[in-house]
Amino acid sequence: MYLADSRGTKAPVAPDPRPGRRSAAVPHTVLALGAVSLITDVSSEMVTAVLPLYVVTALGLSPLGFGVLDGINNGVGALVRLAGGHLADRGGRRHKVVAGLGYGLSAVCKPLLLLAHTLPVLSAVLAVDRTGKGLRTAPRDAMISLSTEPAYRGRAFGVHRAMDTTGALLGPLVAFAVLRATVDGYDAVFAVSGCVAALGVLVLLLFVPRRITPAGAVTLPERPPALRDSLALLRRPGLRRLTVCAALLGLTTVSDSFLYLLLQREGDLSAHLFPLLPLGTAAVFLLLAVPLGALADRVDRRRLFLAGHGVLLLGYGLVLAPWHGVPAVLAVLVLHGTFYAATDGVLAAATAGAVPARHQGAGQALVGTGQALARFGCSLAFGAAWSLWGGRTALAVTAAALAVSAVVASFLLRTADEGHEAYEAYEVSS
Repeated sequence: MYLADSRGTKAPVAPDPRPGRRSAAVPHTVLALGAVSLITDVSSEMVTAVLPLYVVTALGLSPLGFGVLDGINNGVGALVRLAGGHLADRGGRRHKVVAGLGYGLSAVCKPLLLLAHTLPVLSAVLAVDRTGKGLRTAPRDAMISLSTEPAYRGRAFGVHRAMDTTGALLGPLVAFAVLRATVDGYDAVFAVSGCVAALGVLVLLLFVPRRITPAGAVTLPERPPALRDSLALLRRPGLRRLTVCAALLGLTTVSDSFLYLLLQREGDLSAHLFPLLPLGTAAVFLLLAVPLGALADRVDRRRLFLAGHGVLLLGYGLVLAPWHGVPAVLAVLVLHGTFYAATDGVLAAATAGAVPARHQGAGQALVGTGQALARFGCSLAFGAAWSLWGGRTALAVTAAALAVSAVVASFLLRTADEGHEAYEAYEVSS
């Protein structure tokens, strides 16, 4: 077990705020994992950028059919995320091994998309791809948490997410260029995506350390955590509240693909411009990930997470507003990117402060699974609502539900004392 640093996750006063000190530096492991995520996201976002149009126009799926497919894209990985986090915590914290398996599965799936011309085959390939994502996410975030001083985790996750988002920014650009330069554009996008994903696996193997020593902790003899130990983490009030809030808000978070489809239709954008829509979100995310991550180290991380969903609600309102055209589309993308910068890495940093070091993989998996399953349900429900009522009505209902969810989540978090829970999370665990 570990006797770890008991500093609270708010960390209003850093251990050593002077610039250039080693304790304040972003660890090499975070930078290496950021490079892996950057390359992998170039590959993933190439596919994500063209997938909605591919399945709706090339395969002729209805919005409900795409909702099922998008739900698979968001939900299947959640079914294996708990296993990935738990396995990574066992056997000497084999986070890199489990993460490598996940990255490898996703890399193999990209060229298989060349053979996916029907919904069942495409669903199966995406299910395996999301299984890989589910396996790697919790171990990756656990490695970031373990290698970083607790007081700087918000910034470390911000740096990682900024690098990750750089890949998300480049992926649609590459997809757009490939579509413009080739005749069989979709097949070319899938082929290039597979090559890029293989490069990401290679970087992981070469530059990410095999074993992570927790920063700010004294290593003591330990036994590998059992599965019941991982599931028992939900007995911790802080982690339980965080998981419930993440799931509740995830139930009313429309997937990126649906939001971009609505923007493309409401803004009367050409289909050739559709792959560029994620660029707006990614650019804002890239600019704000580090500043908002650093802000999260000085304020209540969970409150910032909640505020990010308030920004998303404003974005929904703009989509529904009578003001249309390019300026409205750009404004929505700015809000969408701000939402991700205030929630993605911030949630992971908040989770890291609510569980012991030896359970980082499982803790990240529990919160991530709750959120992913909720977004899976949202994709299915939104696709069905779009088919029945139309996209605008479906978004209006979702926006109303998000407002209610935000109020409930605010009530759940109101009595939380993050500093006290962080102290509990870093006391001696067995």
